[in-house]
Amino acid sequence: MRASFGLLVASLAAGLLSVAAALLAVPAAALLFGLVTLLALLGYVLVSRGARRVRWTVAAGIGLLAVVAVMRLRWHQEQVDGPGWLSPGQGLTRTALLAHGQQTIDRGRLAALGLTLGVLCLAAGASALPARDRRRGAATAVLALLPLAWFGLCSAREFSRHLLPTVWPALLAVLVAVGALALSGWRADRRWLLPAGFLLLSLAAARASSDLVAVSSGWLELANPPGGAFLTMGVAVSMPAEGFPQVSQAVETAAALAGAGLVAVGAVRGSREADAS
Repeated sequence: MRASFGLLVASLAAGLLSVAAALLAVPAAALLFGLVTLLALLGYVLVSRGARRVRWTVAAGIGLLAVVAVMRLRWHQEQVDGPGWLSPGQGLTRTALLAHGQQTIDRGRLAALGLTLGVLCLAAGASALPARDRRRGAATAVLALLPLAWFGLCSAREFSRHLLPTVWPALLAVLVAVGALALSGWRADRRWLLPAGFLLLSLAAARASSDLVAVSSGWLELANPPGGAFLTMGVAVSMPAEGFPQVSQAVETAAALAGAGLVAVGAVRGSREADAS
């Protein structure tokens, strides 16, 4: 009991540090502390007593999310260690931009697939819990419409049928997360941690998918410009982020980590409640 509680406290502390690093625009630290958060959650699920119904499926889900975190951390390190963007005088070409954009899209698709598999495992763990009040199931089914509608509004302007072959892994991640949210009410614990966690994971998946849709839309426009269009190559310039709080990134980080944590704790609590009843 002490070991599981200690791991849960460590996960919470690392999560807060990850959000703080994201707020202060230190992405490497945010990714690293996020990984520590997920690894501590994984340990919590594995050593918790009374979690026999959900232990391995939930642990597999958290583990897959940790793998995604490792990939993101590695990609960020490659970007930092690499040569970065070339200046126009060094031969910045449309081909180079297309290659960079394709790499970003491929990595986003891979991360979305990892998220999809992770949420599927978490949903499988939740489904191992006994069914409860039907009214809870109806309530979460209605609640699931909120992130779905928000995602539709965010991506409606960018999405087109030409993007579907490119962004389908991200769309699948959203659908799986929303579906898990809709079904979580049937087996929610007494404190509704499962629905709350799946709601946050749905919002995180929708945000990541919206970003991938926007990047893919811009890449397709560059790769296949409209007839008669004249493209001028340029470099996007952003102001230094140091000293400016990155509230949006911090909120996204908090939603993703808190969602995984609430689902893990809710599944373990639900398993204990089922064994006690």
